[in-house]
Amino acid sequence: MRTPALLALAALAGCSLAPQLEQPALDVPAHYKALGPDEPRGEWKTAEPAAEALPRGEWWRLFRDLQLDALELEASAANQTVKIAAARLAQSRAVVGVARAELFPRFDAGFGPSRIKQSGVSLGLPQGTDIPPYTVWRGQITAAWEVDLFGRISDGVAAARSDADAAAALYGATLLAVQADVAQAYFGIRQADDELKVLRATVTARVETLRLVQSRFDAGEISELDLAQAKTEVGLAQTQVYGVERTRAQLENGLAVLLGRAPASFSLAPATLPTALPAIPPGLPSALLERRPDVAAASRTMAASNARIGVAKAAFFPVLRITGLAGYESNDLSELFQWSSRVWALGPIAGTILTMPIFDGGRNQANLDRSYAVLEESVGVYRQTVLGAFAEVEDNLVALRTLAGQAEATRASLQSATRALKVAESRYRAGATSYLQVVDSQRTLLVVERLDAQIRGARAASTVALIRALGGGWEPSAGVSGGAQ
Repeated sequence: MRTPALLALAALAGCSLAPQLEQPALDVPAHYKALGPDEPRGEWKTAEPAAEALPRGEWWRLFRDLQLDALELEASAANQTVKIAAARLAQSRAVVGVARAELFPRFDAGFGPSRIKQSGVSLGLPQGTDIPPYTVWRGQITAAWEVDLFGRISDGVAAARSDADAAAALYGATLLAVQADVAQAYFGIRQADDELKVLRATVTARVETLRLVQSRFDAGEISELDLAQAKTEVGLAQTQVYGVERTRAQLENGLAVLLGRAPASFSLAPATLPTALPAIPPGLPSALLERRPDVAAASRTMAASNARIGVAKAAFFPVLRITGLAGYESNDLSELFQWSSRVWALGPIAGTILTMPIFDGGRNQANLDRSYAVLEESVGVYRQTVLGAFAEVEDNLVALRTLAGQAEATRASLQSATRALKVAESRYRAGATSYLQVVDSQRTLLVVERLDAQIRGARAASTVALIRALGGGWEPSAGVSGGAQ
């Protein structure tokens, strides 16, 4: 009767007790509210969260900057945070192999002696009977296999695979984040370069103006107030140069770390910001769930938590372990491998082949409750990740739209401020106005010129941030065009 019973139990092997994972309900909008009225909104589609993260692509090539291309490739290969994420991915994949190994029988070989001294009582002899010690040599192969009743092992494998998928998605998210950080640091440096160009030109211009004021003061045409004011403006401009130089140096040091280099071994020659930026189509909000690697990671973590509920449930049911050994046993090493010395056993040396929990003090129930709570936590993390993803896209769409308006307004202001300074300087040379009007015009022009550089830098950084928020994945050949913004 035992054989049919064991066969019936074996037939249950692999039957998962994990509940059916239901995708959490999400409030996915039909379109982004930050899109302008003339921007394409696309058509509604059902949200389909990605099982795995999509390839990110070399999206930075959209900016058509060879220096940026080289920096991105270097960071992708040498950044330490990326290497840490890669190592964690390798660990997760190795854990899958460990979990899968439990599906198969385990065989071990052993060889060696045992020196034994037994008591007479253990052999049923009177107390005090002296039993001489003896040596037993053994050469054996042991086998052990747990039949996967109720899916405990297979659910563990499923959980490990989902963890590995999550680690792969997190690796993609880390790589995308590092690449975005490199691009934003690079554009921050280029913004500083443009500001320094403006400030140094301003210093040069104000030094020339100071010479003019000095000559007029020496001729007795103006008071000392104008001279002091001119010297003050030169000093203020030089002070701003030092401040931007400090910012640039700090950005350059941060970029060096992103590249896996010591700051002392890295420097970037000055250059200007790009004059044209790529237009990034945001697509549909529902498509965002398929693109974002962090959303994919949260989804796979949720699947792993669900599978572990099956593992926790299986602890309430019987465990079937088939064990055995075969080999040789002898008192003399020279006779160990003779046929007459053979031994074998099928089944556990101690205990039973089939065990089932009767009383565990509530341990299994507490573990199951914990598994459900972990699943609930992972569902909350998934929903929060999705909400954060939508917010990031909306924020950057708003940033790009408003920055475009600021850029247009600033260009007009730049023309007016340049003209106003020329008029003020001409009137001052003719003695028709005070030097304070020249100072006001100089300050206004400098503010507008710096603001123009800052807005262009912010637009480049926001474009990078939008690409990151959308999950990357674009390349120049993907149909995303660049153009002056």
